[in-house]
Amino acid sequence: MEYFQDYMKGNVCFGCGIENEEGLQIKSYWENDLSICKWKPEEKYHGWANLLNGGIIATLIDCHCMCTAMAAAYKHEDRNLGSLPEYRYATGTITVKYLKPTSCEKEVILKAKVLEIKNKKVVMQCDVFSEGEKTAEAEVIAIKVYNSAEDQSQNPFK
Repeated sequence: MEYFQDYMKGNVCFGCGIENEEGLQIKSYWENDLSICKWKPEEKYHGWANLLNGGIIATLIDCHCMCTAMAAAYKHEDRNLGSLPEYRYATGTITVKYLKPTSCEKEVILKAKVLEIKNKKVVMQCDVFSEGEKTAEAEVIAIKVYNSAEDQSQNPFK
């Protein structure tokens, strides 16, 4: 499986950083035109008993979508992940709707779909599933904040 995060060396982000041992350590990959993230919560991420904290849900969506934006840009340019130039994205906006409680005891699945890529902006829809039911949905806009071809000194991961 080719995980987007494996191509983001130096990333110490709490949600998606492969170099943050204390973080969530999410992994995202393509499944046709959707990016998928499967993640198993731990008890320490409870909001209410047995329910996943809403801030953790928002973090999962945010990080999954920023990694998806990066991978989508490479895909849009018909390039392999890890090829040059490197791109990195940051959150422009994120609007989360919590639809139902999300179990903290079962695997959480995120499915993001890229709706638009235009200039430095990637617009996505992301749905969160728990026990086969959609528990949250979000609209996310990612903004390209780093392009290695333009400026080596601004890489947020170095």
